[in-house]
Parts: sequence; C-alpha cells; structure tokens
Amino acid sequence: MEKYLGKFAPQLYALLRIVAGFSFAMHGSQKLIGWPGGEEPKELFSMMGVAGVVELVGGILIMIGLIGSIAAFISSGQMAVAFFMVHAPQGWNPLLNGGEKALLFCFIFLFIAAKGSGIWSVDGEKVAATS
Repeated sequence: MEKYLGKFAPQLYALLRIVAGFSFAMHGSQKLIGWPGGEEPKELFSMMGVAGVVELVGGILIMIGLIGSIAAFISSGQMAVAFFMVHAPQGWNPLLNGGEKALLFCFIFLFIAAKGSGIWSVDGEKVAATS
C-alpha cells in the first residue's frame, strides 16, 4: 500500500489534522454554546467550561495549523486528564467506560504535537510546486 498511498502522506496527514481539529472544536462549541446537539451550555468558569474553551480554541488552532504543536500538546494533555478523571474510574476498558474518543484524541494530538502542522497550515511547511 506504501507505493500507492505513501506519496500522499503529507496530504493525508493534513486531512487527519484538519478533521481531528474540526471534530475537537465541535466538542468545545457543544460545551460552550450548546451547539450542535442542543445541550445546555456549561458554566464558563467550571471544569467543563474550561474544557470547552480548550477544545474550541485548541481545535481551531489545530485545524488551521497555527501554533499547532503547542495547541495539540495542550489538547492531548486535556484528553489524558479527561480519560483518567472521567472514564478510568468506571473501569480500565475504554470500550466499556466510554473513553475511546478521549484516548484517540489524546494520541492523535500527541502525534501532531511531535510532528508539527505540516502542509496546508498557517505556520507549516511549504510544498514547492513540481512540474
């Protein structure tokens, strides 16, 4: 598969960063303004409110690739804390304790923090046009 998809690795990585950032930002907007999903907004200066700010701002920064490594590192840490505070007390298995999204976000963002924003980002690497 490497010979078919390997040449598209920078573009696929950019799509991963954009989709993960967008999804994370949507979780934040749900906490802060109740959209999407129609839930009641959380109190801004509560733990969930602060989590919503990190998710919304971090997700947008990751999605557009502006200080992506820093935003991804902070977001990864938040997801690790969320997993251990909320999900792990309900059991070790992420499939049974509802923590699989938190774990996936945590490790995707840890990877983005290590790799940087990449192409198609505000502060990422530029790809020269080839002819």
